[in-house]
Amino acid sequence: MTVLPRPSEEHPRRAMLRGLRPVLRVGVGRWWDLHVHRQDLVPTDGPVVLACNHVGWLDGPLLAICAPRPVHALTKREMFDGRMGAFLRGSGQIPLDRFGADPGAVKACLRVLGDGGAVGIFPEGTRGPGTYDTFHHGATYLALVSGAPVVPVTMIGTRLPGGGTSSLPPRGSRIDVVVGEPWRTTQTPWPRTREHTLATSALLWQHLRDEQSRALSLTGRALPGPLPAGDIEDDPDTGFVEHHQGAS
Repeated sequence: MTVLPRPSEEHPRRAMLRGLRPVLRVGVGRWWDLHVHRQDLVPTDGPVVLACNHVGWLDGPLLAICAPRPVHALTKREMFDGRMGAFLRGSGQIPLDRFGADPGAVKACLRVLGDGGAVGIFPEGTRGPGTYDTFHHGATYLALVSGAPVVPVTMIGTRLPGGGTSSLPPRGSRIDVVVGEPWRTTQTPWPRTREHTLATSALLWQHLRDEQSRALSLTGRALPGPLPAGDIEDDPDTGFVEHHQGAS
């Protein structure tokens, strides 16, 4: 039996997350032509990490709204200002400092998983083409520490080709949210070697890309392509990077 860590960090708030999801799901479904595929692949109980590609602003809210279970997603700390910050905290999202070690965010995720909950993470780190050309190791770390399965989620249609990082698709646009086959690794207690973590991360990276290909084949659609020139967020160089031929 897997024994999950139980950090002293308090569990993120849950009441608003649970209460608002059904209402927001109806609203989103009326505004856009929303299709959620293969929800049954998300385990109905126990800890789980939902790993999602990141093409636009809408991905985070949709992950929280459309997942069959309440999701506490790692969200960049810059968004936790003002009223938006109050809403994100109230809905149980987890602030993350992307440019430095953030033990508070890690402990919050492990507390959620230790309580049998769902954590959401965007392994690409920031918005972009959504094709996993970059891959940070956070999802791998959480899987190794907790033994929780990682379930791929592919967002399609949340940003139109040529749209910027904060753009939204027009009303009535089709949006597909596709759940992939869960990926599992053996829970590995500390100390974990860097070599083992990187090798495990490479396996997860490939699984997410394979499941994304299946999602695109299932829907017959394509991702939106790169962001407009100059509309690119800073991203720390802490993971794998796919170097394309001809790229500098």
